[in-house]
Amino acid sequence: MPRVQPFRAIRPGARYVREVASVPYDVVNREEAAALAAGNPYSFLRVIRPEIGLPEDTDPYADQVYSAGRAELERLLAEGVLQRDDDPCLYVYRQIMNGTAQTGIVGCCHIDDYADDLIRKHEKTRPAKEDDRTRHVLTLNAHAGPVFLSYRSDPAINDLVATVVQTQPLYDFTAEDGVRHTVWRITETGPFVAALSAVPLFYVADGHHRSASAWRAGIERRQANRNHTGNEEYNWFPAVLFPDDQLQILAYNRIVRDLNGLSVESFLERLADVGHVEDAPSAVPESAGRFCFYVGGRWHRLTIPPETIDTSDAVASLDVSLLEERVLRPILGIEDVTTCDRIDFVGGIRSTGELERLVDSGDWACAVSMYPTSMEQLMKVADASRIMPPKSTWFEPKLRSGLFVHSLE
Repeated sequence: MPRVQPFRAIRPGARYVREVASVPYDVVNREEAAALAAGNPYSFLRVIRPEIGLPEDTDPYADQVYSAGRAELERLLAEGVLQRDDDPCLYVYRQIMNGTAQTGIVGCCHIDDYADDLIRKHEKTRPAKEDDRTRHVLTLNAHAGPVFLSYRSDPAINDLVATVVQTQPLYDFTAEDGVRHTVWRITETGPFVAALSAVPLFYVADGHHRSASAWRAGIERRQANRNHTGNEEYNWFPAVLFPDDQLQILAYNRIVRDLNGLSVESFLERLADVGHVEDAPSAVPESAGRFCFYVGGRWHRLTIPPETIDTSDAVASLDVSLLEERVLRPILGIEDVTTCDRIDFVGGIRSTGELERLVDSGDWACAVSMYPTSMEQLMKVADASRIMPPKSTWFEPKLRSGLFVHSLE
């Protein structure tokens, strides 16, 4: 069973929380991060994207970037904007977006459980991003934010959480994107630790690079410590654990630069060889195995015959896999979506109107509106020790950074 333990969080004082809390480091580029942090000296983006405080031509992997991140963290602590709890605690963290809530428990998980696959993965990590976040953790001597984990919903844990959310929260604020964030501190942690420790498996929902870098940083600290005992904080990393039935996975849509030399009519004829093609009643597919294509100024729906889908194969039966194997490679000539510059990806938080806008601009020839991957599909892939195709899931809402920092000491 994966382990969970309380920790002494470094977190904002209540008066500063809305100013500190920021979007995660990997959902904005440098320019967007700089714009969000402008005029706000307490934005946690200054810690997780420290290059925004340096000249624009600074190499994002330069030594001074990582040292600037540590300096910003130390400044926020020195100014009392951030504080460290006196005692180890767990926390309940609820997010409400568009009237739908997801409520998780914040605690620390063990790096050995990550290595031993008690915390299961479904995505490949990129070495450059792993290196970057590992160096960030080691330079800060802290994990700047928690990993987004999930588990199969458990009524006993739900009951414990339901009791806590009736009490006075530590934080309750609405971010600029309209998502409401509420946090409660759990001081009587024993029942929660016991209940979570009975859960057989955790799953990385969002944060594969953060969890991989936490493991790498912990191993590096172990190897450097001749007096290692196994009780050190660097053996643990922060996570928010959500029940699977509360999570929202949005579609991760595709846009394609050209039709591989085909006319719109010829492209639609080729699609008809794959399945049933018709005018789309909506820009959003109603079920798995269906795709909506915006091409030639109109939406068309492709339905793949269900009997041709091998549902026993956790990966091959995913819509993202079906699209690659039956449309992108054979019709559009896109062999590798990770390296081909003729395809790009649009997170489902953006509307299908954005897909239309991109195609109508003339820069793209076709957009594909996808049906979202389910949590059950994600866990099925992870349980089979398989890897999903790139850009298979888009989780919303995202965890706010700066609310829970975990020191390695």
